[in-house]
Amino acid sequence: MNSMERVMTAIGHKEPDRVPLFHMLSCYGAKELGVSIKEYFSKPELVAEAQLKMRDKYSNDCFYTFFYAPIEIEAFGGEVVFVEDGPPNSGEPFIKSIEHIKNIETPQINESRQLKRVLQATESLKKSVGDEVPIIGVVMSPFSLPVMQMGFEKYLELLYFRKDEFNQLMRINEEFCVAWANAQIEAGATAICYFDPLASPAMIERKKYLETGHKVAGRTLSRIQGATATHIASGIGLHVVDDIVETGSAVLGISAQDDIQELKEKADKKICLLGNLNGIDMVNWDRIKTREEVKRLIQKAAPGGGFILSDNHGEIPWQVSEDVLLEIAETVKEYGTYPIQTV
Repeated sequence: MNSMERVMTAIGHKEPDRVPLFHMLSCYGAKELGVSIKEYFSKPELVAEAQLKMRDKYSNDCFYTFFYAPIEIEAFGGEVVFVEDGPPNSGEPFIKSIEHIKNIETPQINESRQLKRVLQATESLKKSVGDEVPIIGVVMSPFSLPVMQMGFEKYLELLYFRKDEFNQLMRINEEFCVAWANAQIEAGATAICYFDPLASPAMIERKKYLETGHKVAGRTLSRIQGATATHIASGIGLHVVDDIVETGSAVLGISAQDDIQELKEKADKKICLLGNLNGIDMVNWDRIKTREEVKRLIQKAAPGGGFILSDNHGEIPWQVSEDVLLEIAETVKEYGTYPIQTV
């Protein structure tokens, strides 16, 4: 099987030739090419080059055109702070007060130089591989984006006490999210990863999520013209599995804190699980530890399909050794071939 066939078989809750492996390699590409992170993301040809090289090197079953989370904040006119050895971060929130929301306009995708770079990298990868390898685009959920737009504390005030302004910001963010997702699909993305960490009950209580973010996700995902996966970025997901299924996502990115076996039973035949290697802890792994963790996950989650091995956050940290990534790939080849040996 090629990567596309392998992934689609797993998502269909059937057993492919081996467990699909998604290394979510974003700024790690700069490390691979020996350039600064800021330079790397300024040139879409570098991103495409690194994705191709890293797929061959680490036996990756996807391309990942995610640049960095606050690229969407840049599109709104906000600030991004670059660091030498990690993902860029959003700067000062550009929404200074809740009253400021009435003055915000939805960014136009074709007017953002940064977003256009993502589309160029996506188009380049699509030309290189056609339909043989999934290309995963990324959007921030309209419900979770305000954490960067206005800061968490002010957003909680909006969410709990300012319903009209909350609804207004959701309308703006939903229009942007749908346009951004569909632009990536048009450029060649196979599917869109919908990052929604606030969907996790570790962030806000499930009742409030169902009243707000769940409805936002249902409206938004229904307008995206391609397959979607929801990732809650290290947030615990066990208690929202059925909620995420209701939104229409085919895949759920899960936390290292989740019990993989319990999640597998709850998600069985309903949604494909993606995860849940601990990316932070992975920084300290050696080859033996890596092998143990990968083998354990495969044996618990891979039988019957419905599982893609990946990290739990959606981005491999810069500090993770390439030896660890290589060992993950080798262990998948050894223990992830179907039928899975569980003893």
